[in-house]
Amino acid sequence: MPENHSAIPPLETESKHERAGFGRWLFAGGRLDQAHASTEANHPWYMVLWLTGVDYFSTLGYQPGIALLAAGAISPIATAILILVTLCCALPIYAQVAGRSYVGQGSIAMLENLLHGWWGRILVLVLLGFAATDFVITMTLSAADAAQHAIENPYFHPFVGDAAMTITMGLLFLLALVFLKGFNEAIGLASAVAVPYLVLNVVVLGRCLVEISRHPELFHHWKATLALRGDWTAIAIASGLIFPRLALGLSGFETGVSVMPLIRGGREDRPGEVPAGRIANTRKLLAAAAVIMSVMLLVSSFATTLLIPEEAYRIGGKASGRAIAYLAHGLMGNAFGTVYDVSTILILWFAGASAMAGLLHLIPRYLPRMGMAPSWVAYPRPLVLVLFSISILVTWVFKANVEAQGGAYATGVLVLMLSAAIAAALSLWRERRQTMSLYCWLVAGVFGFTTVDNVIERPDGIIIASIFIFVTIAISAISRYLRATELRVSELSFVDEKSAQLWDLITGKKVDLIPMRTSSPKGRAAKFKEIRRYYRTKDQAAFVNVTLLDNRSEFFAPLQVTVREEDGNYVIEVSQAIAIANTIAYVSELIDPCSIFLGLTRRNPMNQALRFLLFGEGETGLMVYKILLRYWEWSPEEDVRPLIFLMSD
Repeated sequence: MPENHSAIPPLETESKHERAGFGRWLFAGGRLDQAHASTEANHPWYMVLWLTGVDYFSTLGYQPGIALLAAGAISPIATAILILVTLCCALPIYAQVAGRSYVGQGSIAMLENLLHGWWGRILVLVLLGFAATDFVITMTLSAADAAQHAIENPYFHPFVGDAAMTITMGLLFLLALVFLKGFNEAIGLASAVAVPYLVLNVVVLGRCLVEISRHPELFHHWKATLALRGDWTAIAIASGLIFPRLALGLSGFETGVSVMPLIRGGREDRPGEVPAGRIANTRKLLAAAAVIMSVMLLVSSFATTLLIPEEAYRIGGKASGRAIAYLAHGLMGNAFGTVYDVSTILILWFAGASAMAGLLHLIPRYLPRMGMAPSWVAYPRPLVLVLFSISILVTWVFKANVEAQGGAYATGVLVLMLSAAIAAALSLWRERRQTMSLYCWLVAGVFGFTTVDNVIERPDGIIIASIFIFVTIAISAISRYLRATELRVSELSFVDEKSAQLWDLITGKKVDLIPMRTSSPKGRAAKFKEIRRYYRTKDQAAFVNVTLLDNRSEFFAPLQVTVREEDGNYVIEVSQAIAIANTIAYVSELIDPCSIFLGLTRRNPMNQALRFLLFGEGETGLMVYKILLRYWEWSPEEDVRPLIFLMSD
């Protein structure tokens, strides 16, 4: 097949603004959806582990406190159930996701590939809404918890007071500044932040276990408290019902697959083939992260339950949102506790950076190419400013309260895990691996129950997620409407060399372009005779017939073109299109004809408009005219434009 022919640049309104100084700065750095640097797999998995870990491990800053608040004395049992779900449900599911989404798009891409058309697009938008909830709340919750650590520190408190809102917004502003400047060396920084944090947690928790061993009455008191809850069956049931409120401890898996492009594979990996080495190493990363976090969660829940009094971990107490830090200060002194606080603040802030990077990675991969966001969303700085504004609004709404944001965070995490389980189950079923598919369906049932229970227990989470989903769908619909008159063609190629040669013969004011609804010699002859009867033209005709894809929900189309001669004229067959009018306008701009003869149906304008927006059909003649006018306004030139004739069918 011949190489792609010349193409017209896409209609992007930001090009006008790039001439101004602020515009040049705002759109500097290239498009995120065309960046290739992030796909270079140059790092061993045990280094990329820390990039996942800043999101996953940072939950130790607030997870033990939330577990205590939700479960009290049975916190270790509920945490054990969380660990069981982590190792037996989440880990196998994301091992399957890693094997099928090895370019870092995660479970959303898997479902998009499994469900085509508008239903698939709507599902993607809903999941993007939940993903936005997850990542935005990660930023705001982490910053709020970092502020709480600063406020409760005895050395920092005289300087920062009780200004949780101010500190949280300041951390978010600093986060935005870093990304506006350009965020590089993420893996090196992640290692420098996550490794010391884990080491300090090991030291603190080790000291806690020593304290418990020195005071065995603490353990006996805990056992007596458990006995008041009933037998072990009752405790297990109660822990299972409480488990959904601990779902924040599952937050690292989606990040784990999103960083796959950074992971170095093996020598057997070849470009264009399934990277088996990278997939295997990603699974090692996921397993290592899950095991490390499981151990830390279990020990921390046990230590905090035995050592922290109830009045301290209640909302407003000294241990609220900072259970391990409370123990670090109490058992090892304020100097060591301050070191721990600084390390915690750093990893929580970096967790926000990981979430921001996740959104910058996720949104441009979907919305701009689906026509469901303005073109400038594909650039980093405008998107960072939008995400910063949203995070400030969320912080203000929640008043920088950690516990208040837990429900929304857990909802986003659980829905993404549920979608991953369903995607894995559907993929395995299509591959005729029924046993694994049934297991994934069981896991989907677990996550489904957990999600529903979380929504019932904390409806604020689904309310916030619904707002994100509504805004995502509304902006997408408006953007799709506003961008509907772009040319919407990604490339053009010819099916054979003969077509390419004939194409070159008809370009440059040599033919009249005549779009046809049907492709038959008889119809073309009748149309040509009609035009010659009513219009003064002696040019050769180029008849254009456009064949649409079954899936009209796509926004950009790679066209395939066949050109042939017929009775002294030319026939152009265009396939793989997603909109007739946009395709004709695109072909017209490439051919540059003398005239364009467009037919009018005179049908109901509203119905025709909807058919154009949803199915790429509609009142083609008027839409071609409008699309060309818009493109000509965007790209003024001195060449004579073709004459346009609107004909009643």
